[in-house]
Amino acid sequence: MHIHILGICGTFMGGLAVLAKEAGHTVTGCDANVYPPMSTQLEAQGITLIQGFGAEQTALEPDLYVIGNVVSRGNPLMEEILNRGLPYVSGPQWMGEHILRQRWVLAVAGTHGKTTTSAMLAWILEYAGYAPGFLIGGVPRNFGISARLQGAHSSDFFVIEADEYDTAFFDKRSKFVHYHARTAILNNLEYDHADIFPDLRAIETQFHHLVRTVPGVGRLIVNGNEEALGRVLERGRWSECELFGNGQAWSLELQEDEAFDVYFHGKLCGRVQWELNGAHNRMNALAAIAAARHVGVQPEVAAEALSAFQSVKRRMEVRGVEDGVTVIDDFAHHPTAIETTVSGLRRRVGNTRILAVLEPRSNTMKLGTMKDALPPSLKDADLVFGYGALEGKDAIGWDLAGALAPLGEKAAAHHDLSALIAAVTTAAKPGDYVLVMSNGGFGGVHQKLLDVLKARSSAA
Repeated sequence: MHIHILGICGTFMGGLAVLAKEAGHTVTGCDANVYPPMSTQLEAQGITLIQGFGAEQTALEPDLYVIGNVVSRGNPLMEEILNRGLPYVSGPQWMGEHILRQRWVLAVAGTHGKTTTSAMLAWILEYAGYAPGFLIGGVPRNFGISARLQGAHSSDFFVIEADEYDTAFFDKRSKFVHYHARTAILNNLEYDHADIFPDLRAIETQFHHLVRTVPGVGRLIVNGNEEALGRVLERGRWSECELFGNGQAWSLELQEDEAFDVYFHGKLCGRVQWELNGAHNRMNALAAIAAARHVGVQPEVAAEALSAFQSVKRRMEVRGVEDGVTVIDDFAHHPTAIETTVSGLRRRVGNTRILAVLEPRSNTMKLGTMKDALPPSLKDADLVFGYGALEGKDAIGWDLAGALAPLGEKAAAHHDLSALIAAVTTAAKPGDYVLVMSNGGFGGVHQKLLDVLKARSSAA
């Protein structure tokens, strides 16, 4: 069929477009901001992109319009589709009906770590020869792409990052209920997405909707140390369930140099020796190993695979080193993820200075719901530079300087990107680590910091 995708340049919808094209469909799409790198990736696949949401796009006469979550009522193209009674469907529903049906779906859900855990699981299956398809909200370095229909040979297995955010303006269920998972990881659960969920219990209800969709022959892989997930399971489950974490069926024991041993019901079944660090990544790995076992991958093979795992772009990714200063990019944007990221880097670098550069631009952060949690999440940084735009789509509606005030003189807020870059590069000394955290492009601040540092070095 010919599908026309509204909101095609988002990570999920862009991945969907690639999968649809690979499956043999004709794919076109539009978005408000059609620019690299997503536009380049899609055009390389032979996908025609249109700037904007003009109503005249109905002249393309596709068989179906696939609607992204970025689209709302009042969008001129969407209004034309509704007025003319043209066929449309949400992205997750299209995925469920056209890509995932008849496949063994391994879905990874949780407030944090979905992308990294999905990448780990896909890599384990690839290493074991399963050639899985996948759709991941980032680019796993082991693959170099965020989505593919299948590997080198036909495969029934598909790994998908299972998001709890709602599906579309006409479907307020979480995306993951459309995926019909047979293996489901519930990695962790805390309050997020304050723009659509009133409280944690509302998110727990959505997670239980996911649990309800897993068949009796399926398996839940659940973090047994999370109270919220315990409450989700108390509402009822109809599948096999294996718990991971401290004192659970799946557990681990940390060794030297971030290596760890994996245990299942107290029996040693593998050792992971890798370059990643932090307790959160070890828990992600434990979940991925447990999920892979459900499809027949032995834990020792999964552990071997993870020893060759290269993580995901924008997860503690070193963007460059100039004038002795290392600039790192990370996707952290929720206070829990920020604290985990900063503390993980602290353990790795010891007493070396960490300059944390933060843009609180997620919908939840822009609402100010979690601003009081920011200072404790940044306690392990030596200096903190916050950035909050005063206007435009990324503007925050609260006092960033006031929120960071408990950190004292080591923290400062900036509303101008150039001023932020000047402040960071003035403070940075050879040997320092500059840790940039945002869930957006942050105005290309990483390269701009490196350019200034390089110029500083050349002028010295």
